[in-house]
Amino acid sequence: MSAQLAKATIVNSTTGDRIPVMYNPEEYRVEQRNEIAEIPIPGLGVSPVQYVRGQARVLSMDLFFDTYETATDVREHTQRITALLSPATGTFAPPVLVFVMGSFGFTCVLSEADQRFTMFLPNGTPVRARMSVKFTEFVRVDLTVRQGFFVGAPTVHNVVDARVHVLVEGDTVSGLAARYLGDPFRWREIADANGIADPMNLRAGQRITIPGRRAS
Repeated sequence: MSAQLAKATIVNSTTGDRIPVMYNPEEYRVEQRNEIAEIPIPGLGVSPVQYVRGQARVLSMDLFFDTYETATDVREHTQRITALLSPATGTFAPPVLVFVMGSFGFTCVLSEADQRFTMFLPNGTPVRARMSVKFTEFVRVDLTVRQGFFVGAPTVHNVVDARVHVLVEGDTVSGLAARYLGDPFRWREIADANGIADPMNLRAGQRITIPGRRAS
């Protein structure tokens, strides 16, 4: 007997809420591209190109919802996902999410959600829907502006207060220590704060509390 594929789940990294999809998507698509500029030079048949910057990856898929057998409103399920488009209180931005399906994890924000209702009860209540969603990759950027220049690497996290990180595939405790605390050798602080006995046994979707950074 073949093993059942793990249920795809959308994790809200701010609240810790987990939204399992009703049915796993038949497929998902990850788009990745670079922005390339052409350098016009008179007389050349083909202009040379120059790398400008990388662009955020985009994860897209179709999700299927069906409540016909229970005769309940399918929007009770779809609205949990569309609500992720709304800015969170205090941040004025949509919540950072982690889409997890098996060993695949993707830190992102929901950028599009297109709903199509295809079946209805006699009273007009929708009981079947297909939703096309797009998630845009999220990378935290902490920069300081000094006299018009950006100072600091865009992948460096200058954390003062404790925060919560939702694990994705490939995360390690030492990697989190380097990313958030600036020193991979401070991994034990994260392990102790979360009661991690085996740093090699981490699972995608697990919420990890990052202790505050020492003041410099």
